[in-house]
Amino acid sequence: MNAAPLGKPVRMRVGSPAVLAFGSNLGDRAGTIRAAVDALNAEAGVDVRAVSRLYETPALKPKGIDGDAPAYLNAVALIHTLLDPLPLLELVNAIEDGLGRVREERWGDRTIDIDIVDYGGIVSDDDPRIVLPHPRAHERAFVLVPWLDVDPGAQLPGFGPVAELAARAIDPVRLWEERP
Repeated sequence: MNAAPLGKPVRMRVGSPAVLAFGSNLGDRAGTIRAAVDALNAEAGVDVRAVSRLYETPALKPKGIDGDAPAYLNAVALIHTLLDPLPLLELVNAIEDGLGRVREERWGDRTIDIDIVDYGGIVSDDDPRIVLPHPRAHERAFVLVPWLDVDPGAQLPGFGPVAELAARAIDPVRLWEERP
């Protein structure tokens, strides 16, 4: 380890906690989520602290649940990052692209989707590229239930306790597998 010369202050960036949600309904769903978590953890400035178990949910489309579409596997990871929100978004988008994500249809089937659910408790819609917390997280059991798995006392900024939000969410979620 390199030490700073005596008398020279060392600036260390503290970083921020963040909550990421993963979803996959094409291909090797569990393997793709595992690969996404591994890719994220391999990045400088990102430390994956906890990953939920995998949960299966029916595909949710703009008109509601689509029983004909492949079911999703979902997980949540708690991370600590030195990246600001936009660079973190760029990183997760690059990981999605590297794992074969194709963006043709909004809410379409996909190999992987990674959403920033919460970033350090920030509430912001100043930049159209990223809204914090994620604008629909408060009503999505497929985000809330896995989040409770790794942080039972979690709070979603602007919406309250995740446990209360999960109890009100109506999308069906079932445990699929232990931690990826």
